[in-house]
Amino acid sequence: MSAGPVLAFGQMTAGGDVLANVAACASLVAQAGDAGAALLLLPECFAFVGASDDDTSKMAEPLDGALFDRYRGVARDAGLWVCFGGFPEKIDGTHHHNAHVVVDGTGAIRAVYRKIHLFDVTLPNGAIYQESRHTSAGDRLVVVDSPVGKLGLSVCYDLRFPELYRALAEQGAEVLLVPAAFTLTTGKEHWEPLLRARAIENACWVVAAAQTGRHNERRDTYGHAMAIDPWGTVVAQCRDGTGIATCTIDRAWQDEVRRRIPVWQHRRPDAYRGVV
Repeated sequence: MSAGPVLAFGQMTAGGDVLANVAACASLVAQAGDAGAALLLLPECFAFVGASDDDTSKMAEPLDGALFDRYRGVARDAGLWVCFGGFPEKIDGTHHHNAHVVVDGTGAIRAVYRKIHLFDVTLPNGAIYQESRHTSAGDRLVVVDSPVGKLGLSVCYDLRFPELYRALAEQGAEVLLVPAAFTLTTGKEHWEPLLRARAIENACWVVAAAQTGRHNERRDTYGHAMAIDPWGTVVAQCRDGTGIATCTIDRAWQDEVRRRIPVWQHRRPDAYRGVV
């Protein structure tokens, strides 16, 4: 493979101490800069993980508020593009968006994706999640230019909806970003297979940042942040603990994969129309 820009992705264990989370993110940003990365992807819930959705709603702030201004400053001070993978963007007193915010090396916001698919599920172990109780769904796809290529933005549970990623790829996304806080239960069974499927079916790079470990008495997450190339190979991974990993975004390899298996030329949207 030929050389290309370096993309870093992080793994962390956020908690209920907001300032401690800022410091943890700043450490990951510094590590990414030292690794020569052009961009860092941070996971969903980087700013806060509480014991309940009520806690998250109470600490939510608008993107022009004091807390996210700290995060913009982290990117600006490092001169590094940072994708902040899931921030509780306040709408009103009870609701917020789960916002994936792309900030450039000057601290300017370049794009905001608001999570479309909300995690309202009952797991086999009986755990019940109802993200929609305090989170409002977005309704717009986002593709944005960056130093590592065109980014297709998503958040966590979006991963289970392949049509979202196909639409992002159709809009020119070369790198599909999946910041997440996957549960321990679902992560063991579904995390890697879903990520590899999204890469293979779209012949895109897929890069996923993750929360990991024990956050509080009610929350454990799976971790295993990883990067997958357009052939479906896991090329880098954070296994245990916190830190970063990096991958090189090789556009020539992506072109070669699409030449070898030209699914984009073989698609039959005329036959699918009305099905999805």
